[in-house]
Formats: sequence, structure tokens, C-alpha cells
Amino acid sequence: MQVILYIDPGTGSMLFTVLIGILGAFVYTLRMLWIRLRFRLSGGRSKDTREKHPFVIFSDDKRYWNIFAPICRELGSRGIDTVYFTQSPDDPALTQKDPHVKAVCIGKDNRAFTKLNYLRSDILLSTTPGLAVYQWKRSPEVKWYVHIPHAPSDITLYRMFGIDYYDAVLLSGDYQAEQIRQLEALRELPAKELVKVGIPYMDEMAARLSQAEQLPPHPTTVLLAPSWGESALFSVYGGEILRVLLETGYHVIVRPHPQSFVSEKERIAALQREFPESDRLEWNRDRDNFQVLRRSDILISDFSGVIFEFSLIYDKPVIYTDPNFDLGPYDAWWLKDPLWTVGALPRIGEALTRENLPQLKSLIDACLQDPRYAAGRQQVKAETWAEPGQGARLAADYLEAKLRELNAKEEG
Repeated sequence: MQVILYIDPGTGSMLFTVLIGILGAFVYTLRMLWIRLRFRLSGGRSKDTREKHPFVIFSDDKRYWNIFAPICRELGSRGIDTVYFTQSPDDPALTQKDPHVKAVCIGKDNRAFTKLNYLRSDILLSTTPGLAVYQWKRSPEVKWYVHIPHAPSDITLYRMFGIDYYDAVLLSGDYQAEQIRQLEALRELPAKELVKVGIPYMDEMAARLSQAEQLPPHPTTVLLAPSWGESALFSVYGGEILRVLLETGYHVIVRPHPQSFVSEKERIAALQREFPESDRLEWNRDRDNFQVLRRSDILISDFSGVIFEFSLIYDKPVIYTDPNFDLGPYDAWWLKDPLWTVGALPRIGEALTRENLPQLKSLIDACLQDPRYAAGRQQVKAETWAEPGQGARLAADYLEAKLRELNAKEEG
């Protein structure tokens, strides 16, 4: 009799994630034991020369500088300096002129993790998930870890255990707090401090838009901004969507995710050869997406966070793809409630499917003209963008108060 052992995809993904975490912890433990042995063999003569920083930000990629810049400025206006660790040697933070921000590139992979795992600081703020899950461990000499999301959407769309080991999370909507509390209860975790501060970087973009000059008349412009990966738009539709878009007669801007030029280099290159730039098609790789979003009348994307930036800041409709998205590796797999995003998207735009792809022009026209999407955008904005215009101030209020609290405990 043949016995077949079956593990469902969700459980398999969870077990794989746990296994990777255990292996990472094992390697880290061995490294720590070796360092301690070397210290003892030296007779304990080594001195701890590590500088202590009251407040540190860690960014794993240059594209997150816009998340932190408003908070840095607000803290600086209060006399609080920031040490900004980045893994990108071309991070804009390294060339900014703010006297209150000391930016340092700490390298990639093990070099960066070693720096972070032995850090001395009162508070570390980051948008990077996975603390204490993989190579990045909690340093015994960092008192408080704070997470800030980099998109106004479900906090459960991180890989499993993504924010479990942070002490606090800065949120933009009540639904995010509910999701975290459910995960804490399921995993028997201590309650984090959850602070609803809004979205500082979107406040900044909205203020910039309000001060921008009015655009001159232009043809109806469609922005195609896919994410990357097997569930992303180009993986699902390939060049077919570009052919259909060009048949609409509208001006088309294609702006792939920056990671696509790394992880999907051949696919993007093939699409650029098949669909070269012309008077009706342009490929956009601007580091700053402000102008390309402003020039576009409608956005087509998949599960990229740019959907909510475009819809809620620029107050314009979207068309979103509905890929077969496997929740197995993500925190959302643990919860019974549907994703907030699933209920939000139909209120701000239309879903693109293989069945309605040939009618894409009609879909675009309906989104541009139907007033119900404008009303839906206001509903979604109220749910996911708390305290518009106040994000940096509220984030700095919390961080400053926490610094005082931690110092008072140390002195007491």
C-alpha cells in the first residue's frame, strides 16, 4: 500500500519560512559563540568601541528615502539628530544637506547585518520586515524597534512573521491595527504599541502637488506601472497588454518596477525591443515618480502600492489586475478576514481580466467618466490615510516621547 504525504501550499510555505528562520538563527548563534570565544581568549582585553546613537533609521533600499525624509526633517526641527543607515551606495540620503541627518552606507548582506546586530541605540526605525526572523537580529543594546509601513495597504502582506518582533508600529488606518492584534493573539505575542500617525510621505507628495503649476493640455495618457514577480502584470499578460493599449489611440507610458530591470532583465529587454519608444509610447525610469503620475490620467497596475498613491493623492481612477495571488507565504494566510485591499480596489477602479482585456478602451473610458469612483476614492482615503498633512509631526511626537521615556527609565 502506497502512502502519500500531502502538505497543502499554505502549510508548506509556512514550514519553509520557519525552516529558513531556524537555519538563520543557527548560523547567527555560531557566529556569536565564535566572537565570544575570541574575546575570552584575548583575556577580555578588547574594549567596546561602538558608538551609541539615540535614534537610528535603517533603510534596505534607496527608494525608501522618501518614507523617512519628512520624519528626519521634523525631528531635526526639534533638535533630534538622526543616524541613517542605508544599504544603497547611491541612496539620496547620502548626498542630502540636512545637518541633522548623518547618512552612512553599511553595505549589503552579512556586512550590514553584523552592523545592525551589534548596534547600540535607543530607538531604531525601519520599514524593513523580517526583524529577528532571518539574518537581521535584535541587538541586545537597541532598546526599542519601531516599524513604519511603506504603503497604505494591508499590514499582513509581509512574508510570515514580518513585524512580529518589533516593539511598535506606526500605522495609517484602524484596519491595520485590527490585523496586528489578531496575529498577536494567534501567535501569543506581547502587544505592540500601535500608533496611528498617517502617511508622512503621502502628505509630502500631496503638498508638492498642491504647489505645482497647472499642466498644459495633453492627450489622454495611460500609465502602465506593473510590479515584478510571477503574479505581476507582465508575467500574466506579457506584451499582449501593450498591443491592446496601443490600439486605444491613447498615449501610453510604461514604468516597470525598478526590480524588474534586475530580476526580469531579459523579459523587460524583449518587451522594449518589441515595443520601442514612439510618439505614442514612452518607457519611464525616472527615480522620482511625481511628474509621471501627474501627467497620467489613469493608472493600470497590479498589486503595487503605487495604486493608492495615484488614486488618493492625485485623485484619479485606476485599473488593477486580479492575478492568482498565493497568500501562503504571507501573514494574511493566518487570518480569516479578507484583505482590506480586496474591498478597497473595486471602489477606486475596475479589475482587468483576460476576458475583458479586448475591451480595455471601454474600461478606461468608464473609469474616467463614472462619478462613483471619485466617491469611492474618498471612502478609501478616510479608511487608510489618517490625519492627512500631519504624519511627520505625529510620528516625531511618538518617537520624541519614547526617547524621553527610555532615557528616564535608564536614569531611574
